[in-house]
Amino acid sequence: MKISGAIDFNAPALDYARQDFPLLEADASVEKTLETIRREGVGERVIYFYAVDERNCLVGVVPTRRLLTAAPDTPLRRIMVPRVIALPAEATVLEACEFFVLYKFLAFPVVDAERRVIGIVDTDVFMESVLESDEGEREDTRGDFFEALGFHLAQVRDASPWRVFRYRFPWLLVTVAGGTICALLAGLFEATLARSLVIAFFLIMVLGLNESVSAQSMSVTAQALRSVHVSWDWFKTAFRREISTALLLGLACGALVGVIVWSWRADVRGAFVIGGSIALSLVSACLIGLGVPSLLHAVKLDPKIAAGPVTLALADIFALVIYFTSAWLVLR
Repeated sequence: MKISGAIDFNAPALDYARQDFPLLEADASVEKTLETIRREGVGERVIYFYAVDERNCLVGVVPTRRLLTAAPDTPLRRIMVPRVIALPAEATVLEACEFFVLYKFLAFPVVDAERRVIGIVDTDVFMESVLESDEGEREDTRGDFFEALGFHLAQVRDASPWRVFRYRFPWLLVTVAGGTICALLAGLFEATLARSLVIAFFLIMVLGLNESVSAQSMSVTAQALRSVHVSWDWFKTAFRREISTALLLGLACGALVGVIVWSWRADVRGAFVIGGSIALSLVSACLIGLGVPSLLHAVKLDPKIAAGPVTLALADIFALVIYFTSAWLVLR
């Protein structure tokens, strides 16, 4: 299906979905699957093959390269990617376009409440309207599609303040809740702060370092989650890498800030508290930056949208607990 004229971002995405797509049996062999494709055809355009179970529910996506190179007796379940990003049946064109910009895939299945595939929305539906290019230019301009679509979405978002508010406000509540918890923690350690002003002086630096490190870890993890199959082996490898990086970052930043405190205030205990707590809190910040997007990905929430507020709030809370507890234990 092609769009003539401007895109109606508020229309149901299903109105622009293709219906000529093959669905593959996840329990079938590669040989049987290829026979089915030859017999039934693949429709006008196929970008990805989708696998379904005995109830016709979506269970995976089959890369064409794997399908063509696997042994004939290989079960489809062994070569499919079980995690499939799908559009719900009630999604609008705007939401479909946001999926294209966010995940950079060329097509998405549209599924009902039972995860049954009821259509396929691909980039060709929007290509001409967004890029204003003809058929011959499509291959050359496909790489520009996502960038151009992003500009269209920005214009639509600017025109819908209430929609933007509903989309973003719930996650800002996480930041409000995290800030409230941090304020309560500071109140609990008011006496400790009063005994050593240098602890209060470096509070903003501690929070800033933790937020920076957790945001870096979160960004790296969110990027990796778009292109890898998430498993315990992947998570253990990522955890080992992140803990090693965290230790190096923590020791370097903690030692540097500790030297600054000692040189400025000649306060050995204060330097030890601030430097040591920075080292420990940066380790926690790295692990939070890894864990939160991974958890959100596992429960099928969008890590790119939700992980930021949650990660930063948790990083701040853990940093303050470590910072104030260390100060209380050493300076009392």
